Amino acid sequence: MDWILAGKALILGIVEGLTEFLPVSSTGHLIVVGSLLNFSGEHAKTFDVVIQLGAILAVCWEFRRRIGSVLTGLPVRQDARRFTVNVIIATIPAVVLGLLFEKAIKSALFSPVPVALALVAGGLVILWAEARQRARGALPPRVRNVDQLSALDALKVGLAQCFALIPGMSRSGSTIIGGMLFGLERRVATEFSFFLAIPIIFGATAYELLKNWHLLSADALGTFTIGFVAAFVSAFACVRWLLRYIAAHDFTAFAWYRIGFGLLILVVGYSDALDWSA
Repeated sequence: MDWILAGKALILGIVEGLTEFLPVSSTGHLIVVGSLLNFSGEHAKTFDVVIQLGAILAVCWEFRRRIGSVLTGLPVRQDARRFTVNVIIATIPAVVLGLLFEKAIKSALFSPVPVALALVAGGLVILWAEARQRARGALPPRVRNVDQLSALDALKVGLAQCFALIPGMSRSGSTIIGGMLFGLERRVATEFSFFLAIPIIFGATAYELLKNWHLLSADALGTFTIGFVAAFVSAFACVRWLLRYIAAHDFTAFAWYRIGFGLLILVVGYSDALDWSA
């Protein structure tokens, strides 16, 4: 095994796991870190899909009891059916728009300035949303449990998720902040964002692997395995940390991080340090 390549796979797997479920844009981070490590091309695209699968499996493991309860309860429990329908409703808008505009989005927005602007814009939206939350004072959120979500609530969060089709905007950031703006309690918005990631990422992974099946080979198995495991472990740790963090903190720190990261991309985006061609 090429140990330098293995080290790159380990670093990128950790980056994916730490950023996929935080409102900071895993896409932007993978582009920057992959470019700095000189890890790009068709092989890198397939690798990114594999490590994304590792990250979402960590969520499935963390919420395995909830997922198992919903699956076993579908034939007999109304709350399980309602939860499943809500996830489907919230998933549909991003899937439809993604299939319709995938090529246009990648050709027009996958470059330093749009990604950087999306990061900064998302950070400003988070700052505004948190200021709005503080202005509401002690007024309680309208939805304090995932099971209280209505179909309309799910649709609104699903529409917010569509903003994540813009590279740099962040899927988790769009759904969490969108959910909070629509009256969901902070933890409820975060948990529902995790559940929405399951069909979205599984679907995107299957779609990309089918398109790039020819790139999977025995030679790449070691690299893919290292990245997959690193993404799973780091995502599992990150999800648990985030659920504890939001119990006592807001997302302001992530907003300032996004703004700083976006400005950094603007500064170096068109230099020789970063390769956006992949």
